[in-house]
Amino acid sequence: MLRAVVADGSIAGAASGLGYTPSAISQHLTALQRETGLVLVEKRGRGLVPTTAGRILADRSSLVFERLADLDALVGDLRNGRVGTLAISYFSSAGAAWVPPIVASLTREFPRLRLDLRLIELRDESSSPPDVEIYVEGAESTNLTGYQSFRLLSEPYFAVVPLTNHLADRTSVELLELRDEEWVDNDVARGPCRKVVLDACAAAGFTPRFGVETHDYPTAIRFVAEGVGITVLPRLGLDVLPVSVVAVPITNPTPTRHIAVRVRDVIADNPAVVRMVDLLRLRVNGPTPIEIGS
Repeated sequence: MLRAVVADGSIAGAASGLGYTPSAISQHLTALQRETGLVLVEKRGRGLVPTTAGRILADRSSLVFERLADLDALVGDLRNGRVGTLAISYFSSAGAAWVPPIVASLTREFPRLRLDLRLIELRDESSSPPDVEIYVEGAESTNLTGYQSFRLLSEPYFAVVPLTNHLADRTSVELLELRDEEWVDNDVARGPCRKVVLDACAAAGFTPRFGVETHDYPTAIRFVAEGVGITVLPRLGLDVLPVSVVAVPITNPTPTRHIAVRVRDVIADNPAVVRMVDLLRLRVNGPTPIEIGS
């Protein structure tokens, strides 16, 4: 109101421009002078002119309005997912297969959005909960509240064997047939992916004999390529196999892991989050729609 009075040179003109009554303008000016302890305007003839203090305050207040406009723009950017930080956690094989192209798309479409990428296997108990998590059902890290989640896919496990192995030319192999093989372990986290295999083996009546322990699928596959033994891993972990090994489907029973994604309730409608889930859906399942919360 002070800026309007200074600009127009009269209370009546300021009131007309702002849509207030002249008495309301006068009351606010009186209150502002009382709060600041300054004389901001003085009468001159039939109008008003700002005092030196009034002009300085009116001029300097333009910075306040600029900052408020900046804040309004920031709120809009935050609401539309263009700025801020999006924390995404995922397990390693999903990180290798799905996350890089998704992140590439997000950084192009939301260039001012910072992505905080976290590997579940290396999670820190002191870190804040993720905004989006791609996880294997049954994982300890999924005991979180305030999320909407849905399953992405269920994928079977395969036996990866050297071409020289007697099972290499088979179209499938029953799990019990792997009982006497030398196994290469491939899960440093001792998490749900490994438990899926051990539970299936227990159901088949045996415990695998692990001769070598590795920390990831690619390393385990390299050991198989060198003829050290066999390894059992899910479809997503196969990626590109060396020419000296082959992946054989496992039956009776088929170890299967279930992969899910979830997002925090409070940001489920954030455009960047919606876009990420859509990109993930396209990577995993093609164009079939998935409803959050289903």
